[in-house]
Amino acid sequence: MSYRRKKSLAGLAVVLLVAGLTALGQHQGWIDSSGQKIQQANPGLYSVARFVDGDTIVVDMGGKDETVRMIGVDTPETHKPNTPVQCYGPAASAYTKTLIGTQKVRLEADPTNQNRDRYGRLLRYVYLPGGRLVEEELIKNGYGFAYTSFPFTKKNDFAALQTQAKSNNRGLWANCQPFQESTGRWQTENAS
Repeated sequence: MSYRRKKSLAGLAVVLLVAGLTALGQHQGWIDSSGQKIQQANPGLYSVARFVDGDTIVVDMGGKDETVRMIGVDTPETHKPNTPVQCYGPAASAYTKTLIGTQKVRLEADPTNQNRDRYGRLLRYVYLPGGRLVEEELIKNGYGFAYTSFPFTKKNDFAALQTQAKSNNRGLWANCQPFQESTGRWQTENAS
């Protein structure tokens, strides 16, 4: 085979390889059609940079801190501006921190929900490496409420977990006086 033909075949192989990787990257969410790297709904495992409260964490995404609001759970407040610390808020924060610990977490978007909330936080399900869903653990153990004001695929499951936690007097159901606002959102009283 001539040198010129070998060079042409090598060039064609490189073009096909780049095209194949680009197509795979687009399918996997690694790069967009312009070739720029993007974040996909199922990005892999991330280290938790810090814990904000029971339902919000900050993860390290390639050297950039990204605040993640967990989908479908609402824990009592501990750091919300102009809002006092609520009953079981510190316990919920401590539980989330203990549950996740130093493990990396897997994030997953919900196809029926938005990508970000009005505060610019990523909305994600947060999974532990073994597959346990942090939101489910918070609700079923009474550290948070099913936050059903917005659409998400696990809404009925989370509502059922809340009903069980309430019936079994778990966590905040035994230690606080939960009440439902006119909007349907559950709250606890202010901590004393």
